[in-house]
Amino acid sequence: MLLNSLLVSYQDYFETGEGDNVISHYDDPDVWTSFAKDSLMFVFLYAAIALLVILLAVGFFVSRKKPEALKGYVRTALALAVGFAVTVVVTMLSLEFFDMAENEYVFGIVLWPAVVCVCVVVVSIAAAYISSLYSQKTFRLTSIIAGALSAASLIALIVCLCVYYASGTAEENNGVTVTSTESLALYLCAIALVAVIVVLAFVCGRSDKKGFDSKSISYAAVCIALSFALSYIAPIHMPQGGSVTIASLVPLMIYSYMFGTKKGVFAGAVYGLLQIIQDPWIIHPAQMFLDYPIAFSAIGLSGMFAHVKALDKIPQLQIALGAIIASVLRFAAHLFSGVFAFSYMAPDVDAWVYSLGYNATYVFPDIAIAIAVCIIVFSSKTFMKQVRKYSAPAKTAQPAEPAEENNQI
Repeated sequence: MLLNSLLVSYQDYFETGEGDNVISHYDDPDVWTSFAKDSLMFVFLYAAIALLVILLAVGFFVSRKKPEALKGYVRTALALAVGFAVTVVVTMLSLEFFDMAENEYVFGIVLWPAVVCVCVVVVSIAAAYISSLYSQKTFRLTSIIAGALSAASLIALIVCLCVYYASGTAEENNGVTVTSTESLALYLCAIALVAVIVVLAFVCGRSDKKGFDSKSISYAAVCIALSFALSYIAPIHMPQGGSVTIASLVPLMIYSYMFGTKKGVFAGAVYGLLQIIQDPWIIHPAQMFLDYPIAFSAIGLSGMFAHVKALDKIPQLQIALGAIIASVLRFAAHLFSGVFAFSYMAPDVDAWVYSLGYNATYVFPDIAIAIAVCIIVFSSKTFMKQVRKYSAPAKTAQPAEPAEENNQI
């Protein structure tokens, strides 16, 4: 019965436009995509749980029966997890694009530059990783070229966004007008949060290993992919953006703990760019940066207590404290966005009260789930033994002892 209803709703449509500009309008345009997204979300959720249980069970058996084979098994398990993550991302992202196209939410001047920017960043990371397998000179040259291309694509995206917002289309599509005062407040809040995150990343990452190498790049790609895939498994969706996911931030938090806050903030920012094309809800340039790259770059500060010696024996507390501070900064980004960009959603309520209530509804439950999972994971001595191989602080060069003078007799 349900299938027949879906078929009927998808067959009844009319077309407008001529030539290459023909657009099909369905009686129920989002029936297929909404049904598919909701259904596949639970399919992927159960599949992820089953995969996790199987991998952990087999891993426990291997560690007991043949410990020397555990390292090879971990690589195989990681490859399976990444393959699953890529499947989820490609499937759900394709459905998201179809949904936007059917509902005519695809704004070419915004969406495609964002897609190109993300693709350039992903390809740049892959190229840097491959070049790191050769020589340091090749890696540096590739990193410079990749960084320049990524920066150029980001600048192009910003220019396109400025053109799009200057035209007033964004505000018109959302039925809102952002005043000059609100616009200034958004920019100031964005700049202030960026400054806070950068300062904390460098202060807390003083002892981190400098620069990217093949391992830090490959782990960044894996953790970003896993977080992005898990972000699609979100049982609770908020009407104006935001959701409660099944521990989607955990891979990013672990990466920050392993490789430091500076690299963690970078990985979080890349993840935030991916979120723009996953669930775009943007009406202002500064609001976009607050809700996406800035908010999620803050998650990269989760490892800020990784090198606190007083807490070495309590890694669960190290990651929990870092995650709490990171989530507060993420919450601040969403809070400012809600107050100065989405106040029209609450005409009868104070904008601060509305934004506090709305964003607290999903940000804190989301981070609470992530912290709970991290505490469980960080309680494993085997896991911490592997993690601390990468999270060890950079060794500082010890001054050479003065050579003993030869006594002439």
